[in-house]
Formats: sequence, structure tokens, C-alpha cells
Amino acid sequence: MPEVRAKFQVVALLAREERARVKADESLSDSKRSEELKRLDGIATILAQTAARDSTLFTLLDENAVVSESAKAMRRELLRKAGVDEPEPEPEPEVEEDESTQLERRIPLSVQARQLSNPFLVPDFSHARAQVRPRRLAGWELLEPLFRSFERAAPDAPACMPLPDADSLTELTGRHGAPVGRELMPHQAQLVAAAASGHRTFLLADEPGLGKTAQALLAAEAAGAFPLLAVVPNVVKTNWAREVELWTPNRRATVVHGDGEDVDGFADVIIVNYEILDRHTGWLAQHGLRGMIVDEAHYIKNKASQRSQNVLHLSAKIRERIARPLLMALTGTPLINDIEDFRAIWQFLGWIDAVVPQGELMESLEEVALTPADPGFYPAARRAVVEQGIVRRRKIDVAADIPARRIADMPVELEGEAGRSIRRAEQELARRMVERYDAALSTRRSGAVVEGIDHELVRRVATWEREDTSTKTGENVFGMLRRIGQAKAGLAADYTAQLARNVGKVVFFAKHIDVMDIAEQTFAERGIRYSSVRGDQTSTVRQKQIDAFVSDPEVHVAVCSLTAAGVGLNLQVASNLVLAELSWTDAEQTQAIDRVHRIGQAEPVTAWRVIATQTLDVRIAELIDKKAGLAARALDGAGEEVEGAAIDLQTEALVALLTAALEARG
Repeated sequence: MPEVRAKFQVVALLAREERARVKADESLSDSKRSEELKRLDGIATILAQTAARDSTLFTLLDENAVVSESAKAMRRELLRKAGVDEPEPEPEPEVEEDESTQLERRIPLSVQARQLSNPFLVPDFSHARAQVRPRRLAGWELLEPLFRSFERAAPDAPACMPLPDADSLTELTGRHGAPVGRELMPHQAQLVAAAASGHRTFLLADEPGLGKTAQALLAAEAAGAFPLLAVVPNVVKTNWAREVELWTPNRRATVVHGDGEDVDGFADVIIVNYEILDRHTGWLAQHGLRGMIVDEAHYIKNKASQRSQNVLHLSAKIRERIARPLLMALTGTPLINDIEDFRAIWQFLGWIDAVVPQGELMESLEEVALTPADPGFYPAARRAVVEQGIVRRRKIDVAADIPARRIADMPVELEGEAGRSIRRAEQELARRMVERYDAALSTRRSGAVVEGIDHELVRRVATWEREDTSTKTGENVFGMLRRIGQAKAGLAADYTAQLARNVGKVVFFAKHIDVMDIAEQTFAERGIRYSSVRGDQTSTVRQKQIDAFVSDPEVHVAVCSLTAAGVGLNLQVASNLVLAELSWTDAEQTQAIDRVHRIGQAEPVTAWRVIATQTLDVRIAELIDKKAGLAARALDGAGEEVEGAAIDLQTEALVALLTAALEARG
């Protein structure tokens, strides 16, 4: 009964307080103090015997256990009956909330509607286990030895938990495999199978380009871990929503922006970025989440930071309601500077708390039958941690599973005034072409009536718009694309910095000098050394910059002009490149990729193409894919650039923009 559990906790608290008082009372003789402590030990024995019959009572004895208001009132009443008067606690003064606190407490209307439709969130403790406390290892400091076990690891020590064999993948993944038209690679299917078989905590540390997002979403599907929270960097929020649609089409995603006024409270997957998470921890903690994914988990390596505290708070709240929720930390490299970077990630996953290992990890360490004083403890302890759910595969290890060269789109969202300005300019460009279309239609002679949209006239107007670059007062398509490149330069550089910290050397390609300038400034602020290859350099300076990138292990990024460095360079020391701006021809893009994907390249190559959503960027990317057969060339490099393709692409982009405007008009 709740009342009995409260009394059990209160007795334990009073015994603990009395023990501290007796030890500190200098007026007591040694014999009297010993007698009092012996009586208190008898009470402690009774409490322990009671808890042994119901192991959940041990949680009430924890030093950090929450004491309810009813338990506090019961404690005061017991003391009063014993003749000890304690003053009533003074009510906490009401503090006027500032605007930021009010925003944090505000619950989006859609979330309120969901809470009203489902007022009783039933906890799930069907797989609960008794809290494991150190027995043989009681008194030993265990967290530091666990961290040190990774520093002492032998070169051939396994870095990946045991995963299901290939023969069992079909049976274990079952209906949780990839949707129709998409195929899981074997290394991805292994993790999904592990989730399907019951594993629930993963530190997924695959190298970038191995599909961690798809694995996480399908693992959630296998575990039934919805509603699911995904905490991600701002630069990949849109991409996460897109991946949900691709890999789990039967699930609906909502992206939280700002104060969350437009969030869908009934969505299966809630996507929020680190920077605004503090505004939403209140309602998220009460939302009935059954799973949580933290993307680029090295963002929480500093446990004292606010973003880390927000993440740890939410994961703890989920574990309070769900005995075995799905918790996944995704990062290409969990260690950025120091072995201590593991601490916050392990705590998020529930493997440790602030003091000792928890749950299955503690059980595994007890079964080792060694202590930190024994050298053999360290490899065994490391193995026990890895088996909790560390999954690490390198591209070279699964090279047979993935294409030798692939292009991955990285959608980004342009926020702030820059994004609004670009969208206004695009609307103005569309409006101008609509006026030109209407004017041409009104002067057309009789006998040339076309029902609906005259697509032939649309193409003519688009051609006039492309060719008429000298008399416009508004912005043309060339200026539009350049402004989009400038606006997404910082986001592309941020993602490049993440790659550089995760996988080493990265090549950053841009068309315009001002985009290169923004990227280089970003790298300098992040403390990332770079070399710069531009068209205005002498051959000597250019070669010196290339040599620095190829030979100096401290130079992590090569910032290259798409036209000046797109040909004639050998940059195969890297296997990842970022295309910060789209080109008007696929040939330029392919040539840039070929600077890295060359004979002698030992690893699969990934080109990350940064695309600004809700802008002309998306239309141009779609046209490149459609006209040039991008997927085929990503596999075998086939295809020749057709003369005039750049002009055709510009015209097609304007055709698509004008057609959409006319369709919207009705």
C-alpha cells in the first residue's frame, strides 16, 4: 500500500538521522554510543529484511530517492508523537516567472489535446528488475576503472557487441525490416534484429555514411518505442523528418520549432534540436514517451552543460515510467577529447548513474569475480560495457555492403531573416514570370486557345526569363542560387566540422568565394585547421595548400573552389566530402567527387550534398537527379555531360517554379 511504503521510507530516514546525531553527540560515553548504534543497527536489519521480500522497496532507501509530501508530513507527525517538535516548513516564496520560464512551462495546444484524449498514461514495468547493488564489489570505486578499461584496451579488443548472425536476420527483423522499395544493408539489419530480439540500449557509433538514422528508426519500430523523441542538431532536423517518411512510412513525424506552437501532439516521432530543448522538457517529460534517440551524442559530452542536463533529465523521466525503454545514442565518434566523454552518454543510456554502474552492467561486473585491483578486471569490464550495447562498424569493415561511391542529400532549413528574404525573392521571381505569362496570353491571337496551363508558353516564358538578364529590376535565378549558397554556408560548414571531428579529413566544395570565406571563418572559430584551394592562387601556393591537407595530420579540412579544384587534384586521403552549393551541371559535381573517389582510395566515398529546403535548391537537386541519372552515376560513374545541360537545367528550374505558381493560383 502507498501509505505503508511511505512509512517504510520515513522510518529509514529517521533511523539515518538518528545514527548521524548519535555519532556526532560528544556528551555520550563510548558505551552509551555503542548501545544506541546497536539498537539502530537492529532497525536497519528489520528494514533490510522487509525490503528483501519486495525488492522495489530498495529504491526508497536510495540517498537520492524522492520524498513525497505525504511522507514528509508523516515524518513530522511521528516526531511530534515522540516529543520532538519541528517547526513547520516555511512556504517557498512565490517567484515571479520571467518570460523564458513561462515559455518553458507553456504546453502547445496540440499536446494539450493529446493529453486530454489520453489522460491515463499507464506505466510499463512488465520487464522491471530489482535494483542491483554492489555486493562483492561494495566499497570499490568502479566508474573510473570502467573508463580506464577503454584506455588499456588491446589493439584487437572488440568494439562492437555481439549481434545476430546473418542467418537469423530475416526471422528476427520480420515485419520490422525496410519498407517496400528500400533495402537494409546487412550491417543495418543486424542492429534492427538485436532490437527485435529484446535489446533496448545502444551506443550506435558507426562511422558517418553507414545509415545510423535508418537503423535507429527501424529499431524503434522493432521495439514498439512510440511515441519516440529524437534530439538532434538543428542542421539535421529536416533530414530526420524526411528519414522518418522514408523508413517508417506508417509513422508520422513532427518537428518542434521555437516555442512549439505548431507541433503535432499526436505524432509518433517528435524531433527537436538541442538549442530549444530546454523550452519543452516540461511537457515532453509527461508525454508518455517510450523511446529516445540522441543524434550526434557527443554534443552531451560535457555533463555539466545545460543541453546535457536536459537530455539526462528526460531519459530519467522515461525510465521512471518504462522499465526498459529504447534509448539510443548516435555518434560517429563518442570520444572527442577524453575518455570522460563517455560519462554522460552512459548515464543517458542508464548504464551508470552519478556514482556506480547500474542494472545489467553491475550484474556483469559482479559475475567477473575480479576487482579493480586485478589486472584481468579491465578487459573483462570493458567487454561488459561493450555488451551493454556499443555498436561500432567502420566503412572499411562493411565495404561489401555499401556502394563504393554514393551521394547523400543533407537537407537544411534556412531560418531567420536570410531565409525569409530568400523565400520572398523566390516569390517575387515567380510573380514576375506569372505576369509575363498572363501578358503573353492576353496578346495571343485567336485560334490558339489551350485549356488549363499552356506548358509550351510556360517554357517560352522561362526561356525569356533566363535570357533576359540585363533589364530586370528584380533578382534572377543566378542571384537566387548564390544567395541560397551564402545562407546555407554556415550550416554546411557546421556539418563539415562534425564530420572532421568524427572521421578525420573532409573536403569542402563551394562555387563562390564568399561561401568559402564563411566556411573558413567557421572552421577557425571551431579550432579546426584547414587548407584553402582557390582559383586566384599561384601554382606554388596552391600545391603548398594541397600538401598541407594531404600530409599534415592536424589539417582536417580542405576548403576548395568547385571550379578551381574540381579537376586535376588527388585528395583521396579523405573519404568524405561536402558539396555546400549545387552546380548547374552534374559534370562539375561528378568531377569534385572524383577528386576523392580515385584509384587507390581504400574506403567507400560519401558526398554530402547540402540542400536548402523550401527554396529553389530543392527543385534544382530534383532536376539534377532526374536528368542525369544521379543514382546510377553514384554507383558506376557512367554517363557523359550533354552539351547545353547547364542552360537546360536553368530553364527547367524556372519552368518548375512558374508551373507551381500557376497551379497554386488555380
